[in-house]
Amino acid sequence: MRYLWVMISLLPVYLALTANLEVSNLIVGALLTLFVAVLLPPMQRSINVARLPGALLALLQYIIVLMIELIRSGLQVARIVLSPSLPIRPGIIAIPSGTNSELATALSAHAISVTPGELVVEIDDQGVMYTHCLDASQPEEARLFAQRQRHDLLRRIIQ
Repeated sequence: MRYLWVMISLLPVYLALTANLEVSNLIVGALLTLFVAVLLPPMQRSINVARLPGALLALLQYIIVLMIELIRSGLQVARIVLSPSLPIRPGIIAIPSGTNSELATALSAHAISVTPGELVVEIDDQGVMYTHCLDASQPEEARLFAQRQRHDLLRRIIQ
């Protein structure tokens, strides 16, 4: 039954990506989604349907916050690149993940890495993310606030 749910979830995505509804493509898609379903480990916890609306709202907020951060950082990087004096202060900063969840830490590191001008280069055993920044002069309070905001939203999404 678990395989069926994974296949039902993935097959429309496959068909949308291939944009091909021929019978042969449906068969290939079904086989590929079955293969993925077999490879996926079983879920360790059940989904709490009562939490779903709150998690979806937190996901929407997370996407909005991430988009705003991407736009803001993209403009900042463009300003730096287009400036004749190239006003950068590159450096590696430590950002604590603030969680014991590997998934939340990985998602937070991804959000940081997709942001222009920042790249997580290492995560240590305590969950501290060492991040290369194009401009490391940003105050620590602002970085910690952004990480707390990401952490709170991710906690609401995945727990």
